Amino acid sequence: MTPTQLKTDYLIVGSGAVGMAFADVLVSESDADIIIVDQFAKPGGHWNNAYPFVTLHQPSAFYGVSSRELSNGKFDQVGLNKGLGSLATGAEVAAYFDAVMHETFLPSGRVRYFPMCRSDGAGMFENTLTGEVFEVEAGKTVDATYLKTTVPSTHTPQFEVENGVWFMPLNDLPKIDRKPEGYVIVGGGKTGMDAVLWLLGNSVDPDTIRWIMPRDGWMLDRKNTQSDISFFNSTLGAQALQFEAIAAAESVDDLFDRLEDSGVLLRLDRDVKPKMFHGATVSQAELAEMRRVKNVLRLGRVQKIGVDEILLDQGSVPTGPNIVHVDCSASAISNLKTKPIFEGDLITPQTVRSYQPVFSAALIAHIEVVKDTEVEKNALSTVVPLPNHDTDWIRMMIPFMMNQYNWSRDSDIRDWLTHNRLDGFSGMVRGVSPDDAEKQAILGRMKAASMPAMAKLTQLVGQI
Repeated sequence: MTPTQLKTDYLIVGSGAVGMAFADVLVSESDADIIIVDQFAKPGGHWNNAYPFVTLHQPSAFYGVSSRELSNGKFDQVGLNKGLGSLATGAEVAAYFDAVMHETFLPSGRVRYFPMCRSDGAGMFENTLTGEVFEVEAGKTVDATYLKTTVPSTHTPQFEVENGVWFMPLNDLPKIDRKPEGYVIVGGGKTGMDAVLWLLGNSVDPDTIRWIMPRDGWMLDRKNTQSDISFFNSTLGAQALQFEAIAAAESVDDLFDRLEDSGVLLRLDRDVKPKMFHGATVSQAELAEMRRVKNVLRLGRVQKIGVDEILLDQGSVPTGPNIVHVDCSASAISNLKTKPIFEGDLITPQTVRSYQPVFSAALIAHIEVVKDTEVEKNALSTVVPLPNHDTDWIRMMIPFMMNQYNWSRDSDIRDWLTHNRLDGFSGMVRGVSPDDAEKQAILGRMKAASMPAMAKLTQLVGQI
């Protein structure tokens, strides 16, 4: 079949959150022609396969595309997130991205969207339904799939599961139609937390839950991530406490003790030192709920789940055919390698601010639009590595702080951050009245501790 020839300024591979956030800035800040290619039938990327009770872990105000609100400033009135910025459900997020595509992108006349297509990453893609092949002559290609987000429903476990084991991804928890004798949650990350909270929220006795946790993880307090000015003392206060903890730390262990004592980091069990940090965000109410589960198995990773026994790295535990085993072992991001964001005709969005790939994609697109040289663009887009181990928190903070400093010195980017809804924090800071002594004191503490904190981070990296 002869390929259909297409031409565009930007070929964006992937219509997940990163690709959509990047395209949105191109639509609103340039006159570029754009082609978006994606393997799914609808935009939203991994949200197409999300489990039915999934919600965002961070406030909706920080998610989506720059030009369209997701939360409309709502706060949750009930539940474990009560009083905090609303957390959109998976269904809400999927509907949101579909609306962005059909109500903003396509009506612009500058976006062509090709769903159900697989790309080779080099300008060729094929419609999986019709077999039609397309060849694109693109000014630049944006690889919005680089981070390789994975979800439980499409994840292949890295351990053996015997025939006869009652085993499922957490997507299938709501489909259970008979009472199990117990529950085994495999995985200590965000999906494991969601599975535990869903079970407890549906009145499951916590003593019937066993939680296999290969590594405990440090968590963030969601109260410290709010963008509404009413949370200034929590959000910016936590930033000040964070810088002060870093500056005063005498060792890596001392740093994490100080971060925990100041409320910047949380952990499930004060007697177990976490070895993992993925940026999981929880409310204090959620943390209290999770602590109701006392049977936490810290025997390493699962090697095999048999009908009568679970084999782990450091031992084994009994199980049975009437016990549900819930797979929460998928890693949300499967590609932790970093590379330059701007490389000739290829743009590879990655995180330039901790925990925020969507904000990062939007800012990278803005930098692409307003800056001229590749050197200048990359200087403003140092990749902040995605964390895995606990000490990656330290490695992550150095480029994060460097980027914040460089952005503050660029008047265009500084103004963009102040007015972009995905940032939130910059507008909060710029909006503080000079007469507000309490808020100005917090900002003063941040400024005073920032340079000593950066110096200390470089020392602590040497101790890892």
